[in-house]
Amino acid sequence: MKRPEPVDDAIVLDPKRYLVSETDAEGVITYANSYFKDISGYSDEELLGQPHNIIRHPDMPKLVFKLLWDTIQNGNNINAVVKNLAKDGRYYWVFTEFHIKKDADSGDIIGYMASRKAVSKHIIAVMATLYREIAAVEQREGLEAAQHYLDAYLQKRGEQITFANIMENIHKFY
Repeated sequence: MKRPEPVDDAIVLDPKRYLVSETDAEGVITYANSYFKDISGYSDEELLGQPHNIIRHPDMPKLVFKLLWDTIQNGNNINAVVKNLAKDGRYYWVFTEFHIKKDADSGDIIGYMASRKAVSKHIIAVMATLYREIAAVEQREGLEAAQHYLDAYLQKRGEQITFANIMENIHKFY
């Protein structure tokens, strides 16, 4: 499926509704609720069986998704602020809670569930700036340099700050 060209037009989310999707262990979409489909602009037929990165906005640094995947594949839930890309090229920012689905008998990871909600304009402004800076380093110097940049940024915020706990407690930090 061809990815849309991004346009500078934000989709306003209903703060009382959640966009929910589920994937298998490899990140292939197995479920999307109606609000997710409404906002993303994709139908069930277009979403189901597709990699979840179908909605990845090109402004998002690759490092953020690497950190997210590393965390959930290691069996840990995480929250994140993410800019997504709709089918028509518009974008929407969400606060996403990632949850791991495990096989009841073996304990193996069998998939992931993500519920997303609207995020405040203040948080969007902070995260857009940080993500723009990380992406610029990533493009100039690569993923490892972007990781060092993020580590230095977090170090300035406090010794025990990690990407995971800043996302978990984002409203406290900004």
